[in-house]
Amino acid sequence: MRLMRIGAPGAERPVVEVEGRHYDASGLTPDFGHDFWAEGPARLAEAVAAGSLPATTVDGERVGAALPRGGALICIGMNYAAHAAESGSEPPSRPIIFLKSPATLAGPDDEVTIPRGSTKTDWEVELGVVIGAEAANLGPDDDPLAHVAGYVLANDLSERTFQIELSGGQWSKGKCCKGFLPLGPYVATPDEVDAAALRLRSWVNGEPRQDSSTSDMVFSVADLVRDLSQYMTLEPGDLILTGTPEGVALSGRFPYLQPGDVVELEIDGLGRQRQIYRSGEQS
Repeated sequence: MRLMRIGAPGAERPVVEVEGRHYDASGLTPDFGHDFWAEGPARLAEAVAAGSLPATTVDGERVGAALPRGGALICIGMNYAAHAAESGSEPPSRPIIFLKSPATLAGPDDEVTIPRGSTKTDWEVELGVVIGAEAANLGPDDDPLAHVAGYVLANDLSERTFQIELSGGQWSKGKCCKGFLPLGPYVATPDEVDAAALRLRSWVNGEPRQDSSTSDMVFSVADLVRDLSQYMTLEPGDLILTGTPEGVALSGRFPYLQPGDVVELEIDGLGRQRQIYRSGEQS
């Protein structure tokens, strides 16, 4: 199944796509929030199989962020060796963790505002992991993937001056600008994709930037869920962003984003995003 949120900001309705057909899920759940993910996907699958959900269309409508506000937004840094290298670092021996704020969530095709005064806004295509069952202190015999409800395409946008030069050691300063997490177009349930071998790509103004595979991650999805569970309780609806491959502006090989630029991102099986960037000086 593919789970989408369709409609104007703040008024999205839950929709499920199965074999190219869309169904209105609002009779089963008001949204795909924290309370949905533990048992909701199974109930939704049963409803689709029973034919009890009304058909709907999404043509011409805005696609909202694939998750609503409410869950934790947990990010992993330098989880691709080549990206660590272009950032001037060795691959980490343990996962690097930082957080994004709820205001970063945006639709996959929403216009993005470059922060006022920013000269180093950067793109990052990433695989997102949605938690479906509570995970805490997972042991060696526990299966971390049993706690995963689905996967989603994300753009972990960064402002590198805030992140590096003004950080005070806290990367989140450069990650929390409003709209800095375009998410979606949908969450795909685990049966839809092989998260261990997904191709990730990004383009700026039609020119290729990133082209890699999740098979190149330093820490796999299972590694990350297990590791994070040692330090925090992962709850249904939480999102883990698993890191970005090489090919970002931070490398020095490409210019940072400017007003009018168009960024496109894609992960096989998880859809595509397209954002136009505008100047924060216009706000």
